[in-house]
Amino acid sequence: MTDRLYYRDSFLYDFDAEIREAVENPRPALVLDRTAFYPTSGGQVFDTGSIALASDPAKRIRVTEVADMEDGRIVHYIEASKDFKPGTHIRGQIDPARRRDHMQQHSGQHVLSAAFVRLHNMPTVSFHMAGDYCSIDLDTPALAKEQIEAAERLANEIILENRPVDIRFVTRDEAGKLGLRKLPPAASSTEGDAPGFAGVAKPGRGDELRIIDIRDWDLSACGGTHVNQTGQIGCILLRKAEKVRQGWRVEFVAGQRAVATARRDFTTLTEAAALFSAHICDVPQHARKSLEEIRTLRKQREHSLEELAEAQAASFLAETPEKNGRRLVVRTFAERDLNSLKLLAQKLTRLAPNAVALLGTTSPQPSLVFAQSSSLQSIGQPFDMGALMKETVAKLGGRGGGTKDMAQGGVATGDGIESALRDLAQRF
Repeated sequence: MTDRLYYRDSFLYDFDAEIREAVENPRPALVLDRTAFYPTSGGQVFDTGSIALASDPAKRIRVTEVADMEDGRIVHYIEASKDFKPGTHIRGQIDPARRRDHMQQHSGQHVLSAAFVRLHNMPTVSFHMAGDYCSIDLDTPALAKEQIEAAERLANEIILENRPVDIRFVTRDEAGKLGLRKLPPAASSTEGDAPGFAGVAKPGRGDELRIIDIRDWDLSACGGTHVNQTGQIGCILLRKAEKVRQGWRVEFVAGQRAVATARRDFTTLTEAAALFSAHICDVPQHARKSLEEIRTLRKQREHSLEELAEAQAASFLAETPEKNGRRLVVRTFAERDLNSLKLLAQKLTRLAPNAVALLGTTSPQPSLVFAQSSSLQSIGQPFDMGALMKETVAKLGGRGGGTKDMAQGGVATGDGIESALRDLAQRF
């Protein structure tokens, strides 16, 4: 069982320890008698840093991941090194920037979750910390924009008041009388067992729970790393809310993450505003206007393509004599996409009851479309377009298929398309 130094001091970045176990498979790892490295649990991700030999500080290895075992041990995954053996004394060093970020996010979550409870009676059922954002899942069937903004505003007021954040250990019976925001299940000792609680039980101390006390604001059982005063959180910025199966998910960032996110948002808006020659506050209005114009232009383009395809189909049919009871239109195009080929094929087979279309394009993506009028089935003169397509593209090194009346395919190069269509036309 590993003594968890971060339980008592979240600002402890350097510590001395002894290696108890050294593992090589499946990944190189160390188990120490004591550690300040936080393992992934409670929705909070692990610390990183380094471990050096106490006798030779120049011999240092990176700690790339930290995991919490069910038996109370903490495993430090490292870069392989034969110098780090059981019984060796080491000096551990936490990445301070990463630790401070995690403290801001996790403490910010406590403040924010309490705000949603106090204002809207919406309890948090889970917490997740990612690399660039955090989220809480709220147990509520509905969540309005005004409720989100009110919770954000109140949470930042608590941060500004710089309230003390204390750590204490109490028995489960005592915890039940304190009015915790959420009491963890009795059988749980780690976050993996009970979502929402980060290693809340104190290993080696019976049923004692670690309590994070934000003065006159929030009492929560939690094993995570936290600030000493709410002012150290900096600020909280709510980013997104979406409906999920268990309620509503709210994404947020705190501290330096919030500052970096706000800077990125402002830069993005400034660049967008410059494109519209407008103020950043007017970007949504200009974007809506542009989207509406795009939709109008798209409809006009689709209508024009329909008219063009119909006119072209009529022209092709007019110059195509009937042979063996069919009007066979064979064409190879350049700079025509697959959708326009399909549209032309549809117009050809609808304008004439006995039309057969063998169409190809050499660019931008070499493609083929075969089609025939459905009425050919009733007069006993049909071909199977799907079978013909598979046969043709197989010769050209491509793939394709379809129904008896319409098929499409793609090939790697357009070099053989024209000759393949010419050869196929001889069979009609």
